[in-house]
Amino acid sequence: MTVESTAARKTTRRSSGTKRTASASPSTTKKTSTRVAAGATEPELVQLLTPEGERVQHPDYDIDLSAEELRGLYRDMVLTRRFDSEATSLQRQGELGLWASLLGQEAAQIGSGRALRDDDYVFPTYREHGVAWCRGVDPTNLLGMFRGVNNGGWDPNSNNFHLYTIVLGSQTLHATGYAMGIAKDGADSAVLAYFGDGASSQGDVNESFVFSAVYNAPVVFFCQNNQWAISEPIEKQTRVPLYQRARGFGFPGVRVDGNDVLACLAVTRSALERARRGEGPTLIEAFTYRMAAHTTSDDPTRYRRDAEREAWEAKDPILRLRAYLENEGHADAAFFEELEAESEALGKNVREVVRAMPVPEHMAMFDNVYADGHALVDEERAQFAAYQASFADGEAE
Repeated sequence: MTVESTAARKTTRRSSGTKRTASASPSTTKKTSTRVAAGATEPELVQLLTPEGERVQHPDYDIDLSAEELRGLYRDMVLTRRFDSEATSLQRQGELGLWASLLGQEAAQIGSGRALRDDDYVFPTYREHGVAWCRGVDPTNLLGMFRGVNNGGWDPNSNNFHLYTIVLGSQTLHATGYAMGIAKDGADSAVLAYFGDGASSQGDVNESFVFSAVYNAPVVFFCQNNQWAISEPIEKQTRVPLYQRARGFGFPGVRVDGNDVLACLAVTRSALERARRGEGPTLIEAFTYRMAAHTTSDDPTRYRRDAEREAWEAKDPILRLRAYLENEGHADAAFFEELEAESEALGKNVREVVRAMPVPEHMAMFDNVYADGHALVDEERAQFAAYQASFADGEAE
């Protein structure tokens, strides 16, 4: 498997335009789920690296990185994608119960994750595998919950990276409260909260906007707008670009090219510095695309067209950074070969660790639901036990 095997290699790619600014009018929003594929003009956004791998400047956001730092960002994205693809394969092989892929969102996560300081704190959803990588969380620790053997395999305080949150939007309130505490303690660190375009419709997210604005909390809200809330397209979530919602709550919002790792790094770094200066929250909308299914239990072919995905594959975040590295002479063949070997080693390690994990005890899911037991839980336990016993070997496959 090559490090880019999950992304289509295109000889020509659609350009997303020349230099863009951080503001956009409602008239520029995507009107239908097939608009990108139809070639309509996309919303304006902050972009520093075009889909063709060409470096562009922005008047408000720019960044100067060394060749080593650029190679580091590329390595982060490649290894994160490899880990993600291995996890998807393991789920298909019955080793995991479920998996939420980040395929296509590597730039948004690595760019924002590398903008953090060690003393900053992160509140993720359940798809921030790239951010976990940036925070030094062992990738295999992410898999225990999806195998059903634990409720989260890492200590949040060790890496300032909270446990994955399955309940949509609740982590934004946790982040806001944590940020308010930081302000009261007089610390100059900041909080980064992740959520998706679907979660933006949750009351928790809007309540967190209210509290963070009123209390001037040092929190950055990072929305990965991957165009689909499971099977619901973004136009059924909002009538204006998501980042413009921040204006109504009294703090700034900015839309960034979520497939541009340099832009995501620059914009997030700026927002975090603003928070540390005591200037309050910022909403970042990373305009990206979920190239895989919502989770491995989802079938995206039932609600979106192949042409839409193909249009976004031409903007693949890994391919565009590789093109820039090669065009500028920042990476040679040896670098890519070594990274390929590292990718293979990572994949092998993930497989070995997961298969060495214990097989979940099926009846354990009924334990610790209520402290003193419950008649309904007891009934469900008995029904499930009878179902398991109905198999010849006494266990469902």
